[in-house]
Amino acid sequence: MGRLTQGLYGYAFALFVCLAAVGLFLLVTPQSRTGHVPRIDYSIDQANAARTASYQVEAPRQVLPKWVPNSSSLTQTGSTVSWRLGFATEKEMHALVAQSDEQPQAGFADRMANTDKVSGTRQINGVAWQERFRSDKDQRSLVRILPDHTVVVTGSADWQELSALAGSLSPVPRPAATPAAG
Repeated sequence: MGRLTQGLYGYAFALFVCLAAVGLFLLVTPQSRTGHVPRIDYSIDQANAARTASYQVEAPRQVLPKWVPNSSSLTQTGSTVSWRLGFATEKEMHALVAQSDEQPQAGFADRMANTDKVSGTRQINGVAWQERFRSDKDQRSLVRILPDHTVVVTGSADWQELSALAGSLSPVPRPAATPAAG
């Protein structure tokens, strides 16, 4: 036993034991070879946006099949209310619905789309949306500027997926006011 723990042979034996232990550990530890996209519940942000916004908030009637809602951000600065709702699409791309009553409206649209260049229009459910494309970021955007707010559907998703998201949007009813406790 003394020969195995001394000199070059001892070093090689210790290295072999360590590598065998690491190999055994990797063999018995469960591993996933697929990516995991965290799913979030955006219902609270949706209700708060509908309650606080001066405009008619829109959200998907239901999450599109095989899409995962993965981000939601509601901000209020003074009287300006902005809500961003992000998804991982079926094709594992990103799509985002951003809406705000920020002024100037064109500034919000340009910032969300990362461009002020309109490349065309697209009819979705009888509603005209501006198409914008920024090739260096591989970002496509659909923009709708309304009298009191702006809606932008944007991301790395293709036009078909962005159009499906835009087409799924519907008005969110305002929550009923709760009576004050007395």
